[in-house]
Amino acid sequence: MKMDESSGDSSGQLKNGLHEQHFKDGSLSCTGAYANGEKTGEWRYYLRNGSVKAVGRYSHGKMTGEWKWYRENGELLQAGAFDNEKKVGLWKRYHPNGALYDAGEYVNDIKVGEWKVYDVNGALTKTKHYKRDENMPAA
Repeated sequence: MKMDESSGDSSGQLKNGLHEQHFKDGSLSCTGAYANGEKTGEWRYYLRNGSVKAVGRYSHGKMTGEWKWYRENGELLQAGAFDNEKKVGLWKRYHPNGALYDAGEYVNDIKVGEWKVYDVNGALTKTKHYKRDENMPAA
């Protein structure tokens, strides 16, 4: 799928207002809004089967706040937050059966602290500790 990431519309003006993109077959691929050529507010991305693929917010054209991704069957795949398009805070991924796969913290797009991995039955299988880079800004 090729997404239209341009900031201008077909007349050369900056995009503003609600916007939709479609797959070649005409089905909806995403919806959201632009302000002065930048994505803003909540955006929803869809799979070809019509199910929601991802939901999250943009501010000044950058991913921000909580985002969620889903599988074709509608089950949650992963969830986490962004600050200026960098992963921050607690992130979780899930097995296809809905059980937690792993969880841990990001600071400035880098894994930090304790990350735990679980099997499909929810049993802890691995714990890994990520050291904080001395040059990394404080969380």
